[in-house]
Amino acid sequence: VYISSRKADACRKAAEELSALGSCTAIPADVGTEAGCRALAEAVAEREPELHILVNNAGANWGAPLEEYPDSAWDKVLAVNVKGVFHLTRACLPMLRAAARPGDPARVINIGSIDGIKAPVLETYAYSSSKAAVHHLTRVLAQRLAREGITVNAVAPGPFESKMMAATLERFRDAIVKSCPLGRIGEPEDMAGVAIYLASRAGAYLTGAVIPVDGGISTTHGP
Repeated sequence: VYISSRKADACRKAAEELSALGSCTAIPADVGTEAGCRALAEAVAEREPELHILVNNAGANWGAPLEEYPDSAWDKVLAVNVKGVFHLTRACLPMLRAAARPGDPARVINIGSIDGIKAPVLETYAYSSSKAAVHHLTRVLAQRLAREGITVNAVAPGPFESKMMAATLERFRDAIVKSCPLGRIGEPEDMAGVAIYLASRAGAYLTGAVIPVDGGISTTHGP
């Protein structure tokens, strides 16, 4: 397993923790640039001839009132959330193609958001738009890469405990829990289960799907 982050210290620390469960190597990189995506792919290719599973999990957010929403927010968020998915997937294609087997395709798992399915409550214009773009890019790439034995799917999480959600949960936890049909915030096992399904033989015949993991928020609250 290889993990990457712009912050080298945080990346190394996470790799050390995960290494208690198996081999995990940190490769710091900035996937908000095409050059960073290429550098990351090259670093992995130096170590591995094949890449069986690529998880595009990097994300950026920006909240501000409509009248004050800056152009720089769009540049930052789209560079990481959309362009990063495209550039890194493309850069990793030689390794993904090498890993593909009949009946056992290589996998690309993109992390979207239910904010890309429904309009968000908070004013995160670039973020929600970027996640809708990720969902559609997932379908476009799935169509293109299916013939090469590579599946591309997306997971659209709802509210989970995370650094990005920390401030929102601190202010609105009770309201969010109340709005969730299953009545709770998501836990790591909820995301892990879907990721394992998509990465395993069980998910080998699925591509182009966007799976909401949100306790029913986006699937039971109307069209």
